[in-house]
Amino acid sequence: MLRLWGRTSSINVRKVIWTAQELDLAVQRTDAGGQFGLVREAEYLGHNPNGLVPLIEDEDGYRLWESNVIVRYLCARYAHGGLYPDDIKARFVAEQWMDWQQTTFNPAGRDAFIQLLRTPSEQRDDARIVRSVNATVPLLAMLEAHLAKNAYMAGDHFSMADIPIGCEIHRWFALPLQRPPMPQIERWFQSLVERTGARGVLDMQVS
Repeated sequence: MLRLWGRTSSINVRKVIWTAQELDLAVQRTDAGGQFGLVREAEYLGHNPNGLVPLIEDEDGYRLWESNVIVRYLCARYAHGGLYPDDIKARFVAEQWMDWQQTTFNPAGRDAFIQLLRTPSEQRDDARIVRSVNATVPLLAMLEAHLAKNAYMAGDHFSMADIPIGCEIHRWFALPLQRPPMPQIERWFQSLVERTGARGVLDMQVS
């Protein structure tokens, strides 16, 4: 039994839920963060000093935080050679895109998400939305070009890299924005939506 702390409205928690479902792992989840609190309590901070979600505890009492690291760990432990590629070059292509999601793609789109979905319309900062969209569009073009040459993020097969970027695109597609056609991203994303492991994640309303 894998224990997971975090609310489903968090993109980072959804990554872990999806990964666990792909691996057919039983999960006991506790709502935490946001309106559920808990993350500033001493006991939680003792396990995750960042005071953020997600946090996991594996069956042997092993605890880990940082969402993409958790995805890597679960795939390496429970699906080595599958979602966690055996081939070192494919593995590090997956690692590369996972880091890109956290360091580049997510920060670019964050303001548009916060302003459009979590900020009352009368309080929105239009300039922040424009900057965020302008920062994200070139990254989407980069992703479109990559997927024109690859079925999935790390090559011909679904891997751990598709999970965080899939969650990010799910969130981006939920924003009330006009966007240019992205046939390769749309083709790839639809293949993710159809996965059994993505149920309850990629069909979830983003908020």
